[in-house]
Amino acid sequence: MHPERGCRVASGKGPWKKHLRRPPLWRQDQAMPQRIPLLLLPGLLCDEALWRPQVEGLADIADPIVADLGRDDSAAAMARRALAAAPAEFALAGLSMGGYVAQEIMRQAPERVLRLALLDTNARADTPEQTARRRGLIELSEKGEFKGVTPRLLPLLVHPARTEDGPLTEIILGMAEHIGKDGFLRQQKAIMARPDGREDLRRIRCPALVLCGRQDALTPLTLHEEIAGLIPGAKLAVIEDCGHLSTLEKPKSVNAALRHWLLH
Repeated sequence: MHPERGCRVASGKGPWKKHLRRPPLWRQDQAMPQRIPLLLLPGLLCDEALWRPQVEGLADIADPIVADLGRDDSAAAMARRALAAAPAEFALAGLSMGGYVAQEIMRQAPERVLRLALLDTNARADTPEQTARRRGLIELSEKGEFKGVTPRLLPLLVHPARTEDGPLTEIILGMAEHIGKDGFLRQQKAIMARPDGREDLRRIRCPALVLCGRQDALTPLTLHEEIAGLIPGAKLAVIEDCGHLSTLEKPKSVNAALRHWLLH
């Protein structure tokens, strides 16, 4: 299947609009465009370093933009800012919190999305237990112990075998330091207030990839099976021996899945 110019959305109630299927981005008798516009959305306490292996590994086929998701305190505002910086049409990939924002982009501007990839994320709203955990981390940060947040989260972010991986943990800690306390508080507020988006997923009609690490402790495989089952025609990719931050933990496997998603 070739990429299509715009994501067709089925009719339904709510903010979704109905869009007619447009002609393919290119015909088989034409040369394939060199690079596909690709909007990448980072997760909580993550920045462009989360996607660096993909920016570099997909450079021959993709023209990436990594959105800044540290300046707003709602998924809707994050989506608006990302859309303002994006080209008219683009492939869209989000990991964890970035996946929540990707779903919001699909609510705000589905006609601009050529393809959708949701990585290590969730379509449900926070559970009371998750919200309580987030409030505890917020309280810790407000007491001046922000640097203690990421080490406490690390066992949930990566495969158990990678918690002592110096180069990997250095990237994760560096991203958290870059986002900082204020950005972290804004992001947590946005995450806690996100809606349940499962019914919205049923109306997506563009090519979709759902990907997660087999050992993802924050957003387990069952949640991704649910997402893939709700998006018509979605493909599910499971990355073995991998935790939540799949783009950094298993970049070659993730890049292979994203390459296939972009080109087929």
